[in-house]
Amino acid sequence: MKLVSIRLSKAMPFYTRILPLFIAALTALFLVSCALNQGGTSLTLATTTSLNDSGLLDYLKPEFEKDTGITLKIIAQGTGQAIKTGENGDADILFVHSKSAEEKFVSDGYGLKRIEIMYNYFVIVGPKNDPAGIAALKEKNAANALKQIMNSKASFVSRGDDSGTNKKELQLFKDAGIEPSGSEYISAGKGMGAVLSMASEKGAYTLSDKATYVSMKKKLDLEILLESADDLKNQYTVIPVNPKKNKGINKAGDDRFVKWITSDKALKMIDRYGLDEYGERLFTVNYDKK
Repeated sequence: MKLVSIRLSKAMPFYTRILPLFIAALTALFLVSCALNQGGTSLTLATTTSLNDSGLLDYLKPEFEKDTGITLKIIAQGTGQAIKTGENGDADILFVHSKSAEEKFVSDGYGLKRIEIMYNYFVIVGPKNDPAGIAALKEKNAANALKQIMNSKASFVSRGDDSGTNKKELQLFKDAGIEPSGSEYISAGKGMGAVLSMASEKGAYTLSDKATYVSMKKKLDLEILLESADDLKNQYTVIPVNPKKNKGINKAGDDRFVKWITSDKALKMIDRYGLDEYGERLFTVNYDKK
């Protein structure tokens, strides 16, 4: 049987020649529309260096991408810079931990809403010999512990980077009624992992989120000297960036991320994170499903 090949020729009517091109264009538009409705192919998340250094996002990322087909791009910064990244429209969604800064971000119209996901505690870590004697304090209060560190002239390394941890530290000093200063107070301008390493090398104290400390403690000559005090709670929050403030925000992708991170699967992963490797949970889920 002889096959007949049909070719588009100039002799064919115009509409007949352009019909295949028209169908191809419609197909392309349909595929693009489907991709947008599914949340696009990528989503940019701005987060804190402490959360990133804890390893939680590396643990969650493959499952999120497998379940949604969306590539998650992570920018790790201090909370202040992460919020600025959101304000500039360079991130679709935030995962941060500084309530007052978050509330301002939302009230200024840059964020749609705060969604509290989980918490852990900040901890004050320092050398085993504890030269400031904060572990012996009867009242477990972080502001008083920082005051005692400064009064004892012991070294303290501050993040100094406008991060959520840095904001918390400065608030605790304010609560203690003191202005940290002097050669013993070292403002590093670095992320959590780098500051912990610096404090370990210098035999100094520092304020850390517990998750990052636990994930690094085998490499550090530091011990937890104060934890679980009422003024050390560390809440982590997801905030979708407002697409009305900046063009190009992946709103559909934000919706998919929020739906996924608040799913039973993701919340169970967060709640169990750290048990297998460190023997303890690094975060406690407190997302309100109501």
